[in-house]
Amino acid sequence: MHDPFWPRVLAILLLAVAMTVTVIQLQESGDLPESPGPEIRLLPEDPLHTEQRRCQQMGKAAAKDEKCLNIWAAPRDRFRGKTPDPVAPQEHEGQ
Repeated sequence: MHDPFWPRVLAILLLAVAMTVTVIQLQESGDLPESPGPEIRLLPEDPLHTEQRRCQQMGKAAAKDEKCLNIWAAPRDRFRGKTPDPVAPQEHEGQ
């Protein structure tokens, strides 16, 4: 039987050399398209996240605040598969 191993290896090496030469020529001529930069998308502010941040800033007092306890229960319920009630943004006293 004829062993096709060496002809395949030679074909792969020739293909690799041809691709390398092509890329080098394109780089030198400046014909390569610019690579896309990172796309920055701003997401809308999540009211739940805003309330969580407020509770975080309250420190230990948040552990006794009923609103904060409900805010922290929402992700826990979502994790457990329960549908949480949407949190509406509220006006904060003293701010």
